[in-house]
Amino acid sequence: MIHPESHLDVLIVGAGISGIGAAFHLQDKCPDKTWMIVERRESFGGTWDLFRYPGIRSDSDMHTFGYAFRPWSKPEVVASGEAIRDYLGDTMTEYGIDKRVRYGTSVLAASWSSEDARWTVRLRNEESGEEQRLTCGFLFMCSGYYDYDEGYTPALEGRERFQGEIVHPQKWTDEVDYDGKRIVVIGSGATAVTLIPELAKRATHVTMLQRSPTYVAAKPGTDSIANALGKVLPSRWAYSLTRWKNVLYATFLYWVCQRWPDRAKAFFVRETKKLLGPDYDVETHFTPRYNPWDQRVCLAPDGDFFDAIRSGSASVVTDEIECFTETGIRTRSGQELEADLVVTATGLDLKFLGGVEFEVDGTQVEPSAQFAYKGMMCSDMPNLAMSLGYTNATWTLKADLTAEYVCRLLNHMDEHGYAYGCPRVSDPTMETESILPLTSSYIQRGRHKFPKEAPVPPWTLHQNYLLDVMALRYGSVQDEAMVFERATAVTPRGKSTSAPCPPEPPLRTA
Repeated sequence: MIHPESHLDVLIVGAGISGIGAAFHLQDKCPDKTWMIVERRESFGGTWDLFRYPGIRSDSDMHTFGYAFRPWSKPEVVASGEAIRDYLGDTMTEYGIDKRVRYGTSVLAASWSSEDARWTVRLRNEESGEEQRLTCGFLFMCSGYYDYDEGYTPALEGRERFQGEIVHPQKWTDEVDYDGKRIVVIGSGATAVTLIPELAKRATHVTMLQRSPTYVAAKPGTDSIANALGKVLPSRWAYSLTRWKNVLYATFLYWVCQRWPDRAKAFFVRETKKLLGPDYDVETHFTPRYNPWDQRVCLAPDGDFFDAIRSGSASVVTDEIECFTETGIRTRSGQELEADLVVTATGLDLKFLGGVEFEVDGTQVEPSAQFAYKGMMCSDMPNLAMSLGYTNATWTLKADLTAEYVCRLLNHMDEHGYAYGCPRVSDPTMETESILPLTSSYIQRGRHKFPKEAPVPPWTLHQNYLLDVMALRYGSVQDEAMVFERATAVTPRGKSTSAPCPPEPPLRTA
């Protein structure tokens, strides 16, 4: 339990995988900095604490989804949500991060003063509703990019007539009973592909109702090369080699899919036919209209999703919903799908920077109107960084690099006596592109909430870990776009020229 000062060098927002990693890098590379994590929820973990639906697991290998500084030691390539929460909790305990988190605290607004070179952050205690303020020199947003309050559910005609239960995976609790039930899962993304094989173990039958097909790839649940390396090399060496093996393989696969999309599409379809047999209608149910990696490819460890279909405990219907009935769903083609439980795995709602309201020198700033600098800062927003992972690789790879870069930036400013750094756009007429390149529905619905990018560095978000290693880990933090300034009003650390902060309540730690 800690009692923070009213001023911090760095405030980290979010105690998920990004925020925990950011905290490690800060205390490792900037040991003299004061910092704290604020987390709106009552526990750490972010996504891995929020989602509790059956079978929840990582959608990529844990050798790259785990931290570079703390090897994933279990043999499973794809980990359950519970295992990931344990891994994050152990990481926090090992490095003392758990003692520097304030739970149940949301960030409402942040106001930057160039004169004082600091952010004034307005916080709210989620339990009492009391608001407090603190100041920080640097604001590190590690809050993810989707709305934790609500998932996305489209308008579904007649749902009030349905006599069964309807639940969105984001709202799943232990109270949801699916034993012996007839279940319809609406959607065909990663959540549906994860849910279905687990639900099928206890349900009477599970039907995946999809409007259009998605690429689903089977992958072994363990990594034989990683396990072999672990027997002959020190654990950190084995982990590092495996991590780079997986990075290079994923980078190569993505490049192949972009370079030869038709061949890549034929490969995925051919592999699906092998798994489901020659008589299965793969053309209708597993041949998407888009190219691989225009949307994320769903992962089925050990082919569990396909096993459920082959066994008859699950099936796929490709059609559109006409309406709900009292006993299920009627499709456009007239098919009646009877159900006791309907799961709307219909996606997420995006929320950029946690919905925080920002001001810079008294003027409200809308982050979506800014340009993204190196995929981790916003133009005209000083001393603020955001952690955004890759869309074509694991989130943690980019989160780790971003945290490393922030530490380099902080140390550079200290070394040269700068109070803040701010990306500035010299050519506002630059051609703009979306920072999120996927064509997934949830991306299309929410991309207007995110900053823009341009096809010229440093305003380009690389979807390439190797390029980002060179730019963020080894490249200079000083370039033409980054403007460094000294504060016009210098105050000692821990003292603020703004109004005094009210007393802070005791922190709640998990």
